[in-house]
This record gives sequence, C-alpha cells and structure tokens, in this order.
Amino acid sequence: MHIDKEIDTSGLNCPLPILHAKKALSTMESGQTLQVIATDVGSMRDFKAFARQTGNELLDQQTVHDTYIHVLRRR
Repeated sequence: MHIDKEIDTSGLNCPLPILHAKKALSTMESGQTLQVIATDVGSMRDFKAFARQTGNELLDQQTVHDTYIHVLRRR
C-alpha cells in the first residue's frame, strides 16, 4: 500500500494521536493516505470513530507488539 505521509504519535495518549492526524490530514489532498503510528491502545477504537465522524476512510489497522498502526485515506 502506498503511504503519502506518516506521523509517529508514540507515547501520546488520547486525544493527541487523533489531533495530530487531523492536522496532518488537513495539509493533504483528497485521496492521499496517512499512516499513524501510535502506542495508545485506545487509538484502535478512536480512529474508527474518527473516520466515521469525518468521512475519511480507515483503510487498515494493525497491531504490532505494543504499537498500533492506522492508515487513513483523505476524503
């Protein structure tokens, strides 16, 4: 999967990973993809809700050890 931009929010707790993702998405063009790396276990549900509420598409979520990876497509 092609990733246009990646941000690392490791060590940050809710709502900071979402706020950083929102800021990054605002600088991107429609259709571009953003990968967010997080360590907050709550980010798994938070990014699902964020995608539903904003209309951005949640393409993928993965858990790798204690890291949570989210891929969003800008609406």
